[in-house]
Amino acid sequence: MKVIAGLGNPGTQYASTPHNVGFEAVDLIAAGIGANWEFKKSFNADLARGILGGVPVMLVKPRTFMNLSGDAIAPIVKYHNATAADLLVIHDDIDLPVGKIRVRKNGSAGGHNGLKSIIARLGTQDFLRLKLGVGKDKTNVIGHVLGKFGPADRKIIDIVVAEAVNAAAKIIGEGADAAMNLYNGWSAAMQEGT
Repeated sequence: MKVIAGLGNPGTQYASTPHNVGFEAVDLIAAGIGANWEFKKSFNADLARGILGGVPVMLVKPRTFMNLSGDAIAPIVKYHNATAADLLVIHDDIDLPVGKIRVRKNGSAGGHNGLKSIIARLGTQDFLRLKLGVGKDKTNVIGHVLGKFGPADRKIIDIVVAEAVNAAAKIIGEGADAAMNLYNGWSAAMQEGT
């Protein structure tokens, strides 16, 4: 069983913000594979089970706030007899421009509080990441990640989130290397109509 966790903050006030693109991506994955979300109080997370890329997956949206994401994700990984190597985390990345995707096999949190929490709770940095570029406002990082996208960026993010579904399927079905070869140079501008 592979675990795919999308990161975000719970609550409608955080919908459509840069920090919640991970939630958007796993919502699209769930819709695409016909998986239904169910709140599991014991994990403080919404879970959905299905098949992606020919592989059984557990989709996760923590109901914790971003900086406590590991409190939900680590127990889910353990409960499903998975390891950190079976985990794919989809999250926003302010160091990537809007419209870019990057696949990483492991690494530090890079200042991302959700990743910091997961690393702390799992005790390792060795899990897959699918990073979705949301750009950066150096003068107001928190305001940027918790604010709403402007119309032009929202249009680009919709393309990125849709492509993240394909990227996740590639990672799960064919491995991180195949996905890195395809997506680490990819940008939304490569898609028609942008």
